[in-house]
Amino acid sequence: MQALQTLDWIVIGIFALLLIGIIVYVVKQKQQSSDDYFLGGRDAGWIAIGASIFASNIGSEHLIGLAGAGASSGMAMAHWEIQGWMILILGWVFVPFYSRSMVYTMPEFLERRYNPQSRTILSVISLISYVLTKVAVTVYAGGLVFQQVFGIDELWGIDFFWIAAIGLVLITALYTIFGGMKSVLYTSVLQTPILLLGSLIIVVLGLKELGGWNEMIKIAGAVPVNDYGDTMVNLIRSNKDQDFPWLGALIGSSIIGFWYWCTDQYIVQRVLSGRNVKEARRGTIFGAYLKLLPVFLFLIPGMIAFAIHQKHVGAGGEGFLPYLENGVANADAAFPTLVAKLLPAGVKGLVVCGILAALMSSLASLFNSSAMLFTIDFYKRIKPETPEKKLVRIGQIATLVVVILGILWIPIMRSVGDVLYTYLQDVQSVLAPGIAAAFLLGVTWKRTSALGGMWGLISGLIIGLTRLGAKVYYSTSIDAGESLFKYLFYDLNWLFFCGWMFLVCIMVVIGVSLITEAPSAEKIKGLVFGTSSKEELAEERHSWNKWDVIHSCIILFITGMFYWYFW
Repeated sequence: MQALQTLDWIVIGIFALLLIGIIVYVVKQKQQSSDDYFLGGRDAGWIAIGASIFASNIGSEHLIGLAGAGASSGMAMAHWEIQGWMILILGWVFVPFYSRSMVYTMPEFLERRYNPQSRTILSVISLISYVLTKVAVTVYAGGLVFQQVFGIDELWGIDFFWIAAIGLVLITALYTIFGGMKSVLYTSVLQTPILLLGSLIIVVLGLKELGGWNEMIKIAGAVPVNDYGDTMVNLIRSNKDQDFPWLGALIGSSIIGFWYWCTDQYIVQRVLSGRNVKEARRGTIFGAYLKLLPVFLFLIPGMIAFAIHQKHVGAGGEGFLPYLENGVANADAAFPTLVAKLLPAGVKGLVVCGILAALMSSLASLFNSSAMLFTIDFYKRIKPETPEKKLVRIGQIATLVVVILGILWIPIMRSVGDVLYTYLQDVQSVLAPGIAAAFLLGVTWKRTSALGGMWGLISGLIIGLTRLGAKVYYSTSIDAGESLFKYLFYDLNWLFFCGWMFLVCIMVVIGVSLITEAPSAEKIKGLVFGTSSKEELAEERHSWNKWDVIHSCIILFITGMFYWYFW
């Protein structure tokens, strides 16, 4: 790897100074209440909301995972990225309900709609999943990226992976602890354009090195991915495909997408910080536009790196990508390798800033969301009389605890790094169905009872944990015999399993709701379709105009064209 040059360090220094300036500005603004600290005083405009949604979403799973997926399996993982149009459902359908209920967290919304037990269940699921998956994976991959980009193995006798990973966590934790939600929103406005510009430069220089878009399509289109005639450029693959059958991919990515974009605290918190429904909805439209880009900025570079590698090998060279110990090209190194080998001085520094921005913004959002879940859903419920200033302090301590837990989890994760990375999507595919079912029926069906919603969440948790347990057991057990249990919880394709699990959770919610007491009209007023007052409906109608509709239609049209092109 080529080392960073003086100009690169100057660019990184300027970025750091800008970041420090923004953080100092935010910290100087007194944050007296939990509303100020966790939701930026509910005063964010649409640009800050949209940029924050995008910057929070783009993390190491994109820089390493998505580019790596592009280099190894082609367009298959694009389903998850292009499902970003579901942010529009958040803006058009859910934002009015969330805003009217004036909640801080998603578990708090479930308490309003169902009961306190539902709130506790969702809080526990969210907190555990954040620490074990999102925090740990972002930090782990961050360490790997910087080891690749900087080309340093050891510093002061310590493995550079640890210096990079822990340094990243501590810097991000400091500005999240002191600045709260405003620091997350304001830094996102700086970080998003840098990340987009850096990635765009990589795509342009990568295609120039390769010989153009058509050359990439030609090389990737000649590589079969299964025995049914599909190649790396096919988004819709045979239903017999072992990993990404088209029906499973559409159903699975839709359920995971709905859960993530419409009900996950991590994303919805950006929208709750909006100064009104109009700004929040426009923020989701802007976020949906930005979300159309990752396929081209992160997945396509992976395919470019793969095509350049194939070209080098075909010409008798040693290849473009580094090799693993087993002699296979390391797909996960696609993005950092493009940065290290193709970018000129100065530009490389800019892209390193973009990578830093992506990792820091997703970590900052995680820390803020985790602290908010703990403070509002646990601490404030136990001690409801706690003064606002103390709640802010509790939130800062909770952030610190999440940081420490994330760091402690890294060694375990590093020892099973590859395995855990493959399990990351698995975890999300079994986390999403129960939560999605409870939220979907909660806002669309008046008859959904408190116990119906609660048992939908519980059944999702039980089925999900059973599936994950079976994955661990059967992947390590040598002489496990065939059985119906093994087929359902281990052999069945993870995407089809996600679909069936969603259906079971929906049936549980409906079944339990029909045999238990219906919620009173007063309890669900303003929280379910068809229960809003005339004033609320009129206010909602005034919160959008024809341009909001036109932009939403443009996003859906682009999504449709993308499926048509890569069919």
